[in-house]
Amino acid sequence: MTRSFAVVGAGLAGAATAWRLAQRGERVTVLERATPANRQGSSHGSARIFRYAYPDPFYANLVAEARAHWDELSQAADVPLIRYVGAIDFGAQRDPVHLAGVLTSIGVEHELLTASQAASRWPGMHVDGPVLWQPGAGVIDAASSVNAMIALARSAGATVLTDWTVTRLIPGSGRVSIRSAHGDELTVDHVIVAAGGWLPSLAADLPFRLPPLRITKEQAFHFPYRDPGAAWPTSVHKRGDIATYSLPGGRDADHRGHKVAEYLGGTDIPSASGNDGIVDPANRRRVVEYVAEYLPGLIPEPYAETTCVFTMTPTEDFVIDTAGPFTVASPCSGHGAKFAPLLGALIADSALGLAPPADRFRVPPKG
Repeated sequence: MTRSFAVVGAGLAGAATAWRLAQRGERVTVLERATPANRQGSSHGSARIFRYAYPDPFYANLVAEARAHWDELSQAADVPLIRYVGAIDFGAQRDPVHLAGVLTSIGVEHELLTASQAASRWPGMHVDGPVLWQPGAGVIDAASSVNAMIALARSAGATVLTDWTVTRLIPGSGRVSIRSAHGDELTVDHVIVAAGGWLPSLAADLPFRLPPLRITKEQAFHFPYRDPGAAWPTSVHKRGDIATYSLPGGRDADHRGHKVAEYLGGTDIPSASGNDGIVDPANRRRVVEYVAEYLPGLIPEPYAETTCVFTMTPTEDFVIDTAGPFTVASPCSGHGAKFAPLLGALIADSALGLAPPADRFRVPPKG
C-alpha cells in the first residue's frame, strides 16, 4: 500500500529524495519555497566538484557508491551531468600521501605526483608539494541535476508545488499537517524536511535534537584562462592560512574560466534567507591574491562572481534520520553535492523504514 509523502525543499537532496520515492511508486508532493535550484540556496549553478579524495574512508567509499547512482541518473535523464576532467589535491594540510592511501584501500584509480611532475602536466597551476591526481573526478552540473531529478519525479507521478513556503509542521493521528505562508495546508503520512539553509526555521517542529547548524554565505569567483585551450582539473588546496577549491566553470559562467573559492571564507547568517547575494570585498581580495600566487594560468581579475549557502554541522557529517512520520535530511556541510542521487536513495530508505541511515548521520530524539 502506498503512502503519501511530502518533501520540503527542491535542492539536490530534496529533488533526489522525491525522484527515489516516486520511482518506487509512492505518492510524493514536493514543496519548494521558490523554484528548484534557486539562487538563494545551495544547489544553483552548473559547477560543483565530484571527487573521491577524503581523509575518511567512510566518505571516500560513499563517493565510489555514488558514482553508479550518477550513471543511473544521467542515463535516465538522457543528459550528461558530470564532466570528467580529473582532480588534484595538494598542500601539507591536505596530505596527498594519506589521501592516496585511502584511495588505494578502496580501489579508486589515482596517482601520486611530485611537484615537478604536476607542474609539467598543469603549467597554469603552482603546487607546493606532492599532488594526488584522480582521473575519475569531475564537475557536476548542479542545477541541471536538480531539474533532471524533478523531471523524473514528475514523470513517475510526483507533484511539485513552487512558491510554497512551509511555516509549520503539525503532527496528529500518525500524520503531519503542513502549513504554508499563504495559508495553504497539506496533510500527508510522512514528511521529509530537506530544507538546507532554511532548516533552522523548522527545527522547533521536528522531533529531533539537531546539532548546532552553522549557516554561512559563501562566495565563488570566475577567472579567465590565459590559454583558453588548456585542460584544467578541479583542485583542493589546504595551506596554513587558507583553504581553497577550484574547478572549470560551467555554462552559467560561459565555460570560459575557472571557478575559485575560499572554503568557509564567508560570513555567518541566521538562515538561507540572509543570503543577500552581495559579495564580500575582503573575500574577493583574498581569492584574487591566491589566484595570482597559485593559479598563474588565470588572469587574476574575476569576470563573474556569485554567492551560495553552506549549512554546516560541527563535525561536517550529514544529518539523516527518521522518527515517526518525520525524516530530517541535511546532507550539506559544504560537500554534499557529489552524493546527491545516492543520498536520495538513503533518505528514501530511511523514510520508508527499509534501512536506517548510517549511525554517524543519526541524531537523538527530543525529550
